[in-house]
Amino acid sequence: MIFKPSSARSALIAMLFGGLAACVAPTPYQPAPPQGFGYSEDRLDQNRYRITFRGNAQTRRETVEDYLLYRAAELTLQAGFDHFIMVGRDTEAKTSYRYWVDMYGGRGFFYHGFPRWGWYRDPWGPTYDVEPVTTYIASAEVVLIKGPRSDGDVRAFDAREVLAQVGSRVIRPELQPH
Repeated sequence: MIFKPSSARSALIAMLFGGLAACVAPTPYQPAPPQGFGYSEDRLDQNRYRITFRGNAQTRRETVEDYLLYRAAELTLQAGFDHFIMVGRDTEAKTSYRYWVDMYGGRGFFYHGFPRWGWYRDPWGPTYDVEPVTTYIASAEVVLIKGPRSDGDVRAFDAREVLAQVGSRVIRPELQPH
C-alpha cells in the first residue's frame, strides 16, 4: 500500500485521536487538580464552605449535581457535623465548539486499481464540521450544622442519608472502567 506522506500522517493522527476519544470517560468523583475536573471547596467561615464540582464533556448534568451533594455530605461528616443547609446552589452549562477541518479532501474514499492503492480526493475541496461540547459546573454554599435536621427546611440535608442515597451512583477513579 502506498500513501502520500500527508495522507499517512493524516491517517495516523485520525487513529490516535480516535483512540483517545474512546478512552475518555465521565469525570469520576475525585479532588480536582488545579484547573481540572472534580470537586474543590473553599472554607468561608468556621462552618461555611463553597463547594464546586466540575465535570468534563462526558459527565452528565445530573452526575455533576449528585457529586456536589455527595461532597457536601462527606465534608459535613469529616468536619464533625450532622447535616448541612444549601444556602445557594447553581449549575452552569458551558458550551464551546470543536471545529474539524480536513484540508486534504476529507470527502472521498480509498480505491484499488492498477497499479496501486490510492485516495480519491474530493474535487470540491476541504470539509468542515462543528461539534458542540457542553460541560457542567455545579457550585453551592453550604452551612454545616450539628444535631438533627429540622423537617421544615427543604434546603437542609442529613449527611448520612445523602451518602446512603447518592453513594451507589458515585464512581471513583479506581473503579472507573478504562
